[in-house]
Amino acid sequence: MKTNIVREIVLASFFIALGIVLPIAFHAIGQGAAFLPMHIPVLLAGFVLNAPFAIIVGITTPILSSLLTSMPPVFPVLPFMTFELATYGLMTSILYRRLKLNVYVSLVGAMISGRLVATIVVWIMTSFFFVKLPTPMVWLSGVVMAGIPGIIIQLLLVPVLVFGLDKLGYIKRD
Repeated sequence: MKTNIVREIVLASFFIALGIVLPIAFHAIGQGAAFLPMHIPVLLAGFVLNAPFAIIVGITTPILSSLLTSMPPVFPVLPFMTFELATYGLMTSILYRRLKLNVYVSLVGAMISGRLVATIVVWIMTSFFFVKLPTPMVWLSGVVMAGIPGIIIQLLLVPVLVFGLDKLGYIKRD
């Protein structure tokens, strides 16, 4: 029991660190918004960690990254990105580890769920807090179109990494 918690904490810390360092490299070449580098470590965390730890990675990564690097901007991006990434961690963990769905279904399900939650947060921000953002549907179509390279990378890279991590014994399904 104690070993599992230590394992989860160490791996969660690794994914958070990777989620901060990877975007720095992509933003240095001006491609952070297109390649979505923060999403990959959070998605991987969901495949490797139990749901509570995967959610913590999804919440902590964008907040720490914002505090340390100003990416994502605190407002208006950080609120919806935090909910989006927390949903990625939760859904990949539930779909893959608990429900034992295959890696592709789990990944696509998490990606769709995360974008839907982010869209709901954008709707709340624009409707109740009068934040100047495009309407939720315009916002959603914009981020999907702008993020197509990152979505393709996620669909190609994450399953390969999950299979590799599984072979190495890092993935334990509930």
